[in-house]
Amino acid sequence: MKFKNSVPLVAVLFSFGCGQGTTTGNQGKKEDLKVTLEKDEAGKKVNVMVDGKLFTSYWWPDSVYKPILYPILTAEGTPVTRGFPIKARPGERQDHRHQVGNWFNYGNVNGYDFWGNGSTGKRDEVNGGQIKHVSIGALKDGEGEASLETNASWVDPQGKELLSEHTVFHFIAEDSIRIIDRIATWTATNGDVLFKDTKEGSFGIRVARQLELPSKEDVTLTDAHGNPTTVTTMSNEGITGNYRSSEGVTGEAVWGTRAKWMDLYGSIGDEKISLVIVDHPKNLSYPTYWHARGYGLFAANPFGVKDFTNGAEELNYTLAAGESLTMRYRIIVSDGTPLTDDQINAYADNFAGNY
Repeated sequence: MKFKNSVPLVAVLFSFGCGQGTTTGNQGKKEDLKVTLEKDEAGKKVNVMVDGKLFTSYWWPDSVYKPILYPILTAEGTPVTRGFPIKARPGERQDHRHQVGNWFNYGNVNGYDFWGNGSTGKRDEVNGGQIKHVSIGALKDGEGEASLETNASWVDPQGKELLSEHTVFHFIAEDSIRIIDRIATWTATNGDVLFKDTKEGSFGIRVARQLELPSKEDVTLTDAHGNPTTVTTMSNEGITGNYRSSEGVTGEAVWGTRAKWMDLYGSIGDEKISLVIVDHPKNLSYPTYWHARGYGLFAANPFGVKDFTNGAEELNYTLAAGESLTMRYRIIVSDGTPLTDDQINAYADNFAGNY
């Protein structure tokens, strides 16, 4: 699916900010960049390449218990995702090992934890749900964009399927901008499926250490089962991240708020980066709640209403047997000058009009 603007989106952004944030000076326009998909069944992945250079990989390793996009790289090849637990880098945190790359799951689906499964380094055989990769569907290369279809199965610890998942990814390259559109459709295949309210969800990215917010003190976090995890204070040297929402909220105050999009911006070395997640007007609970933490967890959660409103509201969304729910999210990775609100709004409007 191509951009539907009457002019290339980069031209729209140019009108907002004289092209700021859309180029580093050595990247091609959309029509000049070839996006290709390289299927590697033995490695359990599909590599997404832009002019022969890795952008990301759709990957289903046995030890992660869900399909992931890992790593996600800027146009210059710098990872914006954390390395641990796949390939740890010096100086990064090694907490919450289930938070790896980009994923889409939830912490309480018919009572099973699809979010935290694998947090101890192995599968939770009692309560841990697993999203099993089933198959690769259509792959389509293109100028400036490629698309990938995948099928997966959400199964309980006994192997019973709760949800079938069909996802279409669109990988887009334009100048120094990289975009991932993830359109996931879940179907309840064996009875009703209850997404009981919890903060542990859903569409998440665990970011590189440099994009975390500077830490001030140890923080002890408790998961949905009452298990504590301490996130230890670390050196703030080179730590540059900050959140900014579509509603003007910044810093760690974004947690539990609602917004159409969230921008995590900062620097990795000399690269000034914006990493944005965009919600879609057709999504449940739009504008979504944000489970975004200073220590590097960056997630949109449309289901965890009770936790985010301190019990004032409750959702407990039920997907009836045989019914489907489609959720749509966009990731934007900008390498250059951080994106402005007007630029992000242009990308959000384009996303809303495409699906």
